[in-house]
This record gives sequence, C-alpha cells and structure tokens, in this order.
Amino acid sequence: MPRFAANLTLLFTERPFLDRFAAAAEAGFEAVEFLFPYDFTPDEVGGALSASGLTLALFNLPPGDWAAGERGLAALPERSAEFDAGLQRAAIYAEALGVRRLHMMAGLAPADDPAALRAYEDALARAADTFGPLGVDILIEPINGRDMPGYFLNDFDRAAEIVAHSGRPNVRLQYDVYHRQILHGDVLTSLERLAPLIGHVQIASAPARAEPGTGELDDARIFAALDRLGYDGFVGCEYRPAGRTEDGLGWFAPWRDRRGDPR
Repeated sequence: MPRFAANLTLLFTERPFLDRFAAAAEAGFEAVEFLFPYDFTPDEVGGALSASGLTLALFNLPPGDWAAGERGLAALPERSAEFDAGLQRAAIYAEALGVRRLHMMAGLAPADDPAALRAYEDALARAADTFGPLGVDILIEPINGRDMPGYFLNDFDRAAEIVAHSGRPNVRLQYDVYHRQILHGDVLTSLERLAPLIGHVQIASAPARAEPGTGELDDARIFAALDRLGYDGFVGCEYRPAGRTEDGLGWFAPWRDRRGDPR
C-alpha cells in the first residue's frame, strides 16, 4: 500500500513550521517533505524530525530568490555559480537530515531556448555528481504553466528524455499527479510507461489542488496502480487543504488504518 508523506509547506500551516512535524506524526503520516529547509538550521530541522519519529522524503535545492518570484536556477546560464553554491548548501542539510531525494527546480526560462537547455543539463550533471557519493537522487519535475507561468520544464516526455540523456543512475523523475493531469492527462497509462524512471510521486486533486478524492481523478485507482507497478517510495501530499488540515484528512483514514495490514 502507498506510504504517504505530508508536505509541511502546504499542510498543517495553522502551526509554525517546526511544530508541523509533530502534527504530521500525530495524524498518522510516516514521512514528511517540504519545499525548503533553509530558513532554519540543520539542527533545528533535525531536532523536529527526530522528535517526531518521521522520515524525511524530499526537499528542494535552493531556488534563488523565491520571495521575488524566482523558481530555480538550473536553466539560467548566468546563475551557474549561484547554483553551484546552492549545491554545497543543500549538501549540508542533506547529510544532517538523512534525506535521499532532492528536487532540482529548473527556473523561469523559455522552454525552446537551447542555451537554457544546455545550462539545465549541465546543472543536472553537476548536481547528480555532487550527491551521488552521498546516496542521494536528484529529481526533476515538470510543472504546469497555469500554476507556474514560464517554468522551463513543462512536459513529461521531455523530462523523461532528459533523465535518460543524463546518463546518471541517480537522476530520476518526480511524478506529480496534479501537474500531469493539468499538462497532459492520461495519468494511469503514463504512470505505467514512466514507472522505471520515477523516483518520487506527489498527489493533489485536479483541478483545484485540494485534498485527494475531491477532484476529477480517481485517486484510489492511482494508489492501486502504484502498488501494482511496484512503486515503494513515498507519495507526497502536496495539496492545499480546503480548511483546517486535520478536518480534511478523511481521504487518508482508510490508508492510515491499513498500515501493517498485509492485504
């Protein structure tokens, strides 16, 4: 059965960030993920993680100036030195927190710009080579232009080509069901086709990006497909609750209650 990771950037936001770990554990999650840890020290994040008994599934490499609208640096040739400094910063957190997957955001750049593609593939190679010795996978994620206009990586087939072209075994696809549905649809068929490349899965309802089970997709069938395909990673719950987080966890109760059930 799926193993779920609460995304602490979007869930339990009624609490300060470091208090969300305990809330996720109390709600029955096995793991957590979040966008960025960099506003806190590794010791602060590590302390909250250890106290909660949770696994850290994922976080992102430094994205540039997020508050100013930047969404990654990898596809920006003029920012390569800053990107490389971010790799070293992320490595400190990765080693301290024991994470095994990091998402590399592409940035805002024309999808058809050859210079952006060269910069992106070069950055991906450097990231993979930096984190390979640490046992960490680098993930790339296509993101739809409605949520993030101008994002460089906005196509799943292109992402699959980039993963294959990288030649690095620790470069993997981050498959976000919500973004897939907005960009292309055809979720179940594409999961089967792309399964060998997938390093992490995220879930939210489409089109509202709310709780699973509230949109146009049959999320239970998606979870069953992941089981059938042998996916044994975490499913990150990267959705925006319609209200108080705990009040919207009815979808999760059947999966939480089945933990340890061999069926």
